[in-house]
Amino acid sequence: MKKSTINFSIELDSNNVPERIFWDATDKPAGTPSETKSISVSLWDDRQKNTMRIDLWTKDMPVDEMKRFYIECVGGIAQSVLSATGDEQMASEINSLCDRLVAIVKQEKK
Repeated sequence: MKKSTINFSIELDSNNVPERIFWDATDKPAGTPSETKSISVSLWDDRQKNTMRIDLWTKDMPVDEMKRFYIECVGGIAQSVLSATGDEQMASEINSLCDRLVAIVKQEKK
């Protein structure tokens, strides 16, 4: 059986706030870790029937980029729901939420 590993490395300041985030994976084409400004990982706990989450972002990540990141995460969930379950209505509702969130962010920029 093939195994794949994903690793995150977080550099923290003296207050334990992320300054730099790196990620690497065994199946990633590049040979060195890549830097990112934010990660969001969700894990399903089958025993407790709930989701465990890890959300981290660097202290220098701009707020508008953070909002875009989360809107894109939610949009990705719509695609995942459609692929995993075939539930077009649920995917459509999630995409509609994303459209409304994009409109809010655009309005804030004005």
